[in-house]
Amino acid sequence: MTGSRVVTLTANPSLDRTLDLPGPLTEGGIVRLAGSSTEPGGKGVNVARAIAAAGGDVVSVLPAAASDPIATSLRSLGLELATVPVQAPVRTNYTLVDPAGTTTKLNEPGAVLSDATRAALTGVLHGHAAGARWVVLSGSLPPATPVDWYAHLVASLRDTGARVAVDTSEAPLLALLAAGPGAAPDLLKPNAEELAQLAGISEDDVLRDPAATLAAVRTLHDRGVAEVLLTLGGDGAVLSTADGGLWSALPPRIAVRSTVGAGDCSLAGYLLADLAGAPPAERLRNAVAYGAASASLPGSAVPTPAQVDGSAVRVTAGLSGSTSSSTAPLPAAGREIH
Repeated sequence: MTGSRVVTLTANPSLDRTLDLPGPLTEGGIVRLAGSSTEPGGKGVNVARAIAAAGGDVVSVLPAAASDPIATSLRSLGLELATVPVQAPVRTNYTLVDPAGTTTKLNEPGAVLSDATRAALTGVLHGHAAGARWVVLSGSLPPATPVDWYAHLVASLRDTGARVAVDTSEAPLLALLAAGPGAAPDLLKPNAEELAQLAGISEDDVLRDPAATLAAVRTLHDRGVAEVLLTLGGDGAVLSTADGGLWSALPPRIAVRSTVGAGDCSLAGYLLADLAGAPPAERLRNAVAYGAASASLPGSAVPTPAQVDGSAVRVTAGLSGSTSSSTAPLPAAGREIH
């Protein structure tokens, strides 16, 4: 880990179109929008944008034509891109946000990537990963992509010297953990729903039962994951390390404007703190501060460091070893919208 660069892969990028509703959505009605905005998106793109906004060294790998609106938009933001050309335009995702902050997402599936395109993305990713500090594999996979592609990428990235963080869900997440320790990432960022899926328990158990939560997290360490950043939306996050370290953090009270991309910004905040040499508790603090700052912004906007207040985040040492040694309860329920 000699470098300070972060490399993100967004295999299924999107243009994120946010539509501001004047009130709750009424089915079958006519809505005159209060406003709208369009941002370059996809989970890895969001992570890269947040890191770049903090002055970090980051490159975003994605499939897109050089003239695609997402590439044009990202270049206008000064983000370094490494694109693999594809013919199909990048998908558009729609986010409906009402005045109370309730978010409804309508996501297009994205274009199918050929075997040659996936091979080219793998080669570009490896080229930029050499000497990088972190590689981030983030988001859903395009239709018809083998569900174990992330698992193969993690294993193949070992010889680059970079640490690997993964944030995904459903079949790709299950395949990642089923592939064995050789495919286990250095950092995994599940939310409550995803942790429940991995552990084979109910989401309510994750949200309400600290013992069940910690047992589920330990199964990830048993499978080779070094660090688990469990994000709980408005109820903060939990960080667990393979050596038994455990911390929980509660965010400040904020007026939520949009939860889109908040988890991605949490991951970016964690990586930025790691790049600065921060210890685990401070990495968690920065992650929660970035997530809260993101949720206070409209659409899928990412915060600048000036908008992030780590001093407002309360970090508490959690469990070490067994659930009976708890020094602080885990945060309560919270749903994070990807």
